[in-house]
Amino acid sequence: MKTLFIPAKLKSKINKSKILELSERLPESIAICYSIQYINQAKEIKALLEKTHKITKLIQVLGCSKPFLPKTTQAILLITDGRFHAISLSIETKLPVYILNRNKLELISNKDTETLKKRKKASYVKFLNADKIGILISTKPGQENLKRALELKKKLNDKTSYLFICNNINTNEFENFPQMQSWVNTACPRLDMDEGSVLNVDQIK
Repeated sequence: MKTLFIPAKLKSKINKSKILELSERLPESIAICYSIQYINQAKEIKALLEKTHKITKLIQVLGCSKPFLPKTTQAILLITDGRFHAISLSIETKLPVYILNRNKLELISNKDTETLKKRKKASYVKFLNADKIGILISTKPGQENLKRALELKKKLNDKTSYLFICNNINTNEFENFPQMQSWVNTACPRLDMDEGSVLNVDQIK
């Protein structure tokens, strides 16, 4: 069966005068990131801010992506709604992340990132002490990582591990497998933001 991916785009207009006013709070060299529904607004904002700032990159962010930005980038302007991408971008890039949503500018705080870092550390400790591990595998294009999951299972000699393969990973289903003391995720790396018992495979040394 063929799958079609059709992006939905917002038709809202940007307030140019407000954007310019808010941009005074931004460093000179910035990257502009956006979720797909904001692509048209992102292009308009890039054209607007190029007059006063150096735009190092214009790039779409996905739940599973880790964008690579030029070293000259001083901060990220993220055009989206919600804080899902922003917190993870702040941790991964170690750059200030500003969310632009409905003509409001918000800087992700250290408190936001520290909370997630503590959760990641707790998940890692839980993994180290666990005897039974569930390894999560997605069949979605771009997320499927069966080979790495099998390699991990082979290396976990001191633990009993099980493979869980599905299209959509629903963390609410974890309660149906109470014997699993820890979950290792080989799919979308943002999954650990929603569930404290999930450890991304990249965190395992």
